[in-house]
Amino acid sequence: MTADTGDTRVAPAYLVGMTLHLRSLLLALAAAGCTGTARPPEPQRTAAPTLTPQRSGTTQRLQAISPVSERIAWASGVGGTWVLTTDGGETWRSGVVPGADSLEFRDVEGMSEMVAYLLAAGPGDRSRIYRTEDGGRSWAVQFINRDTTAFYDCFAFWDSNRGFTMSDAVGGRFPVVRTTDGMIWTEVGDRLPAAQPGEGAFAASGTCTAVFGSRHGWISTGAAERARVLATTDGGETWRAHDTPIAQGTATSGGASVEFRDTLHGLLGGGDIAAPDSFADNVARSEDGGRTWRPATRTPFPGAIYGLAYVGRGSRAVVATGPSGTAWSADEAGTWRLLEGVTGYWAVAFASPQAGWLVGIDGRILRIAF
Repeated sequence: MTADTGDTRVAPAYLVGMTLHLRSLLLALAAAGCTGTARPPEPQRTAAPTLTPQRSGTTQRLQAISPVSERIAWASGVGGTWVLTTDGGETWRSGVVPGADSLEFRDVEGMSEMVAYLLAAGPGDRSRIYRTEDGGRSWAVQFINRDTTAFYDCFAFWDSNRGFTMSDAVGGRFPVVRTTDGMIWTEVGDRLPAAQPGEGAFAASGTCTAVFGSRHGWISTGAAERARVLATTDGGETWRAHDTPIAQGTATSGGASVEFRDTLHGLLGGGDIAAPDSFADNVARSEDGGRTWRPATRTPFPGAIYGLAYVGRGSRAVVATGPSGTAWSADEAGTWRLLEGVTGYWAVAFASPQAGWLVGIDGRILRIAF
């Protein structure tokens, strides 16, 4: 702009533009409360989800759900049951693994429309791993537990060939098995920290294990003096144990579900599965890859969390569920909103914010979309 010397000539257009720009900048800084620090970003806003009941084709309790994409998802449950959709849940095809109708498939990991793994949880040889390569038309047994005191709870995969399966402690160690080729499972318990007396996991929703990327993995434990998270950053070669503030100290309390949205930020859900009316701490949050955990706001429904899931990779929105209720949070368990009447569900998972599923008793499947 020009100095006030009595000259009434109009300032050049580019100077007028610079003046307006400067005024706009000063107004923006003033609105932020200072001229040196910008206002922090607004918190992420997420609208309430849409819930759509779907027909699973079975009345067996479903305990695990594994979306592959917005159209393909596998679920599994008791009575040797598996179900599959390839059209986003418009239709589901159900089946029973031959010779396995007495087994409880507490976890499923879908890789594609054709390839999936099932984990049967139970004592001794009732813990087994199956694989299909033809969309469930046939299943091959890959692993049968021969230790009568072991009980396998859940598994997780970095890719279609690399994964690990968690077992309750036996003789002070975790007899975890892993595969590096999608076919052969090898016991690697000596790579994990020593177990506490009675320590194990809860085979509630197939989410006591989690992975991110190609090397990070986590296992949530309970049923011991301390509820812990075991973590690896090198694809399962080495593991470290970290204490958590989740309800603990009894054979029925601890972490039941763990998930991370990146290599640093994750949530742990659990509580006391034998106390459905309890309002004990059931959520914890980590911001350093699982090394330290702090209590987060507990869910508005009573009892334990059986399963929780981020709405999408990188999203801070999360859904938590258990037999007593279901709730969602837009701010990573800072605040929760109850989904009224949504009870009896054991597991939840998302392919994307627009395609998630809850599964539970009586073969219930509920599509959940944000």
